Amino acid sequence: MNDLALAGALFFVLCGAAALGSYVKAKLPEKHRSPETMALVQVTISLLVTFTSIVLGLLTGAVTTQFQQASRNDGGFAGQLVQVDQCLRDYGPETAHMRQQFRGYVAAVLSSTWPDEPPPKDVSHPDVSKDPVLGEGVSLTALLNTIRTELRELSPKNAVQERVLADCTAEYSSFLRSRWDIIEESTSSISPPFYGVLSIWLVILFASFGLIARPNPVSGIIIALSALSIAVAVGVIADLDQPYGGLFSIPSAATRNALADMVRD
Repeated sequence: MNDLALAGALFFVLCGAAALGSYVKAKLPEKHRSPETMALVQVTISLLVTFTSIVLGLLTGAVTTQFQQASRNDGGFAGQLVQVDQCLRDYGPETAHMRQQFRGYVAAVLSSTWPDEPPPKDVSHPDVSKDPVLGEGVSLTALLNTIRTELRELSPKNAVQERVLADCTAEYSSFLRSRWDIIEESTSSISPPFYGVLSIWLVILFASFGLIARPNPVSGIIIALSALSIAVAVGVIADLDQPYGGLFSIPSAATRNALADMVRD
């Protein structure tokens, strides 16, 4: 679900819940609006507010830490791209085709992960239009497997190439492991049903606000501002939980710089 749509829908739902609570309060018989009952409602609201603050605080801290880790891993991954290409370059002209394929992989990653940005120029790459924006792309996995097979089939002609080939094999294996880490980090760690449970919790809280608030412009504004704050917070959490999409997306600068370094001759 789009994060802005999630925040907007939650805002209107919470405002509607508060309005429903206010409507129910007006329809309740006087005996159900006694000071003791309202005091119980206020205690319940305090409990819900405390739990809400704790849950939102923990979620914000968790997704922020995850986003920062994903950003650091993205920079490290870009560095590994350059190292693999440099190692293949050091081996000799025998790896020219492999380097071309590897540059095509990087260009395809840029096109698929950041589809709203201009694609790399002068670098041919596989068609990734049918691959998922996030997660494993079948065509890219096949391309990397082809490069790995060609790397294994290299026949060193001297001791220097033997050492370089060993380095390239180790670098490529490390790159593949890092790629899977990036793929895992690109997906949401919060289950979608959790947002539904959280929304029900917040609806109960704001309906309780409507039960105790006096129907006047000031209380209406305060409730609306509270709903807006909560909705924005949930939207930010959902956005940060997907590092490669949305408003706070990890930029493509590191990968683009890596590709720029790889195409130099």
